[in-house]
Amino acid sequence: MTSLHVPIADPRVDRATRALCRAVQDEGGVAHLVGGCVRDAALGRTIADVDIEVFRIPVDRLQVLLGRVAPFSLVGASFGVLKVHGLPIDVSVPRRERKVGHGHRGFVVDADPGLDPAEAAARRDFTINAVAWNPLTGEVIDPYGGLEDLRRSILRHTSDQFAEDPLRVLRGMQFIARFGLTPAADTVALCRTIEPEGLAAERLFDEWRKLLLAGRRIGDGLRFLEDTGWLAHTPELDALRGCPQDPQWHPEGDVWIHTGHVMDVFAERRRGEEWEDLVVGLACLCHDLGKPATTAWIDGRWRSPGHEEAGLAPTRTFLARLTNQHRLADEVLPLVADHLKPDQLYQQGAGAAAVRRLARRVGRLDRLLRVAGADRDGRPPSPRDDFPASRWLMELATELEVMDAPPQPLVLGRHLLSLGLQPGPTFKPLLELCFEAQLDGRISSVEEGLELVAAALASNNPTATPDDF
Repeated sequence: MTSLHVPIADPRVDRATRALCRAVQDEGGVAHLVGGCVRDAALGRTIADVDIEVFRIPVDRLQVLLGRVAPFSLVGASFGVLKVHGLPIDVSVPRRERKVGHGHRGFVVDADPGLDPAEAAARRDFTINAVAWNPLTGEVIDPYGGLEDLRRSILRHTSDQFAEDPLRVLRGMQFIARFGLTPAADTVALCRTIEPEGLAAERLFDEWRKLLLAGRRIGDGLRFLEDTGWLAHTPELDALRGCPQDPQWHPEGDVWIHTGHVMDVFAERRRGEEWEDLVVGLACLCHDLGKPATTAWIDGRWRSPGHEEAGLAPTRTFLARLTNQHRLADEVLPLVADHLKPDQLYQQGAGAAAVRRLARRVGRLDRLLRVAGADRDGRPPSPRDDFPASRWLMELATELEVMDAPPQPLVLGRHLLSLGLQPGPTFKPLLELCFEAQLDGRISSVEEGLELVAAALASNNPTATPDDF
């Protein structure tokens, strides 16, 4: 019998898990740890979240047993899923699923505690997620060879039921990236027969989020989309395939190949801050979406003039298909538009004013440098050489205190009120006048800003620009 140990990080979760499994056993049932927690344990990882599947005990009796161990919520009577309060433990009974309609909601799901463990495992997506472990006896149930597939780093679908939920194709994408897997040829072939069927945006986004936040070989995950034909469902990325680049600067190949390498560099340098990594990861993914519309053979070379600005429209449509989080788009788009600016400003010998204005546009220059650095280093076999523009911008932005936040206006509305001015049409132009002067380095205090306001009012030109004084 294959041996396996599932180390649970939190002692409270470990105690609650074992107490529940013992209560089930005492009642004549069997409890198995299943799914991702068993898979991760087989990979030598410590477990945080636990999924328990209970056999031979109906949902109503299971609720009584679980209530003796911990408070819980019943997610759905027909699904037979219970969530323990305050602990990352989900408890369920096996269930049968029948495809009766279109999309991921087109299922009839019935709890069936009498189901055989092998038959219950058949509804799981991949063999690596169809392994079960009894924490009381140590028994491993692996009817589809998931542990061997893990050992060989193979991603293989469990059964023909795989095709009933199209989201599983995207799950394959992020599993390949996270665990360094190679998809089985028959799994790729099956995925090519599956259509998205109107998957909800939040379900799509969750898989892309896992790809970006946990993927180690993101480029491989993206290539799985290409191999399965699913790249056609993200036309903004699909357009990158075959889009040529100047081999002097991009010896790695076309824009699609380059993007995969950029994403792998991003994965190496993730910071572990979810929002920051999500914003930067999406910006890296979208940074060259404008190249298909701008690439042309100019003066004997492939060039893409203006691709940064041209990338905004496809980035918007790509993000809108995944999520309605407007803040996310607001923070990603400026990074796409200005991803070449660090090197351009460095080459131009730009000064503090240009850096302040760049910080105002992108919000956080540390994000922009992460995108620019991944873009620069995602060009193998070119060596990852020194990036003097990054060091220059980092030093100057730190000195100007705009590295991780945009410059904040010195002169505010309350300062204008202190001069006896009343809110009205002149307020905004005066505030903008002061902020522009601040960005240029012409004022560095509220007092200097108010002197500028007084001069503008004395000239009877409140809509003046700093150059007028």
